[in-house]
Amino acid sequence: MYNIKTINNISQKGLSRLPSGNYLVDPDIENPDAIILRSQKLHDMEIAENLLAVGRAGAGTNNVPVERLTQAGVVVFNAPGANANAVKELVIAGMLLACRNLCQAWEYAANVEGSDEEQAKAVEAGKKQYVGYELPGRTLGVVGLGAIGVKVANAAVALGMRVIGFDPTITVKSAWKLSSSVEEMASVDELIAQADFITFHVPLINATKNLLSAPRLAEMKTAAVVLNFSRQGIVNDDDILVAIEEGKIGAYVCDFPAQKLKNNPHVITLPHLGASTVEAEENCAIMIADQLKDFLENGNIRNSVNFPAVKLTRGGKARIAITHKNMPDMIAKISSSVGDAGFNIHHLRNDSRNDIAYTLMDIECEVDHEMIDQITDIEGVLKARIVQA
Repeated sequence: MYNIKTINNISQKGLSRLPSGNYLVDPDIENPDAIILRSQKLHDMEIAENLLAVGRAGAGTNNVPVERLTQAGVVVFNAPGANANAVKELVIAGMLLACRNLCQAWEYAANVEGSDEEQAKAVEAGKKQYVGYELPGRTLGVVGLGAIGVKVANAAVALGMRVIGFDPTITVKSAWKLSSSVEEMASVDELIAQADFITFHVPLINATKNLLSAPRLAEMKTAAVVLNFSRQGIVNDDDILVAIEEGKIGAYVCDFPAQKLKNNPHVITLPHLGASTVEAEENCAIMIADQLKDFLENGNIRNSVNFPAVKLTRGGKARIAITHKNMPDMIAKISSSVGDAGFNIHHLRNDSRNDIAYTLMDIECEVDHEMIDQITDIEGVLKARIVQA
């Protein structure tokens, strides 16, 4: 029986993937084997020794203490791409809100007073204030071509836009899905200089904090539109307000309300709606539940932000999962410990990611907890467990 603690409201479609015969899923569990959450911040969380995994039902993990969990040997999963369509649709909506002045026009129409005839006259006289422009032929710059960025780029191509993109670490999987019409830019600066719209789809790390600030804003086209549905802090709020005041930037559309942004007529702030669809929440919960189930029952890892991807088809009679530091001679030490105990290794798989490594091995006979204790005592081993299907 695995104990799963839920934090925030997790879709039942996802939780139903964890059968009650093998899983106890409850928000009040004290010492869980795994945690599933959405937006709750865990940075002050005490990491229990028995905690094996944390599953973030979304793409970003800024609310999770990834480094501390890594050092404790805890795998952190996310759900990349599960909310990609929801964010894509919001980005397209953001472009339309900005280029057609829809929020300002809505507010104007809502505040027109008088009889129906008087309102009709006022609307006809006032609508010229909100003349916009159309998307076809305009250039969209996409920074970050992962699951979301690719969908945004392809949707913009379908709308008749010229699309340019920058991502120095684009995966082969993403490249296969990307429209051949999308033009590759050599740098963010090259992209910025050509874009009528720019949208960001990158994580918030040291390299991306204030990715768009005063120097780059100065190089953008006059009246360009900036969209940020990625993370607060990628666009410098103070600098973009100055650029708007100077007439350099036409509009800023973001998913992260801040007091300084809220009352500017050229800023549209939304209440973090990026993944707020029924479908996205279900998709994220299903992906996380499936990944946790495979990890807990088979030891396999996929879509982890801190561990390597490792998958091993089951063989032998027992499986051991070992989290350890990426150090020389570790596999030899682990294998020797198993051999000295009289066990034969059927097969194993090992991989590493930065300073952390993960080993799955199948043993040809049943093993006991004394064997696990011997492996755990090896210097550099963080966690070891018998993987019970």
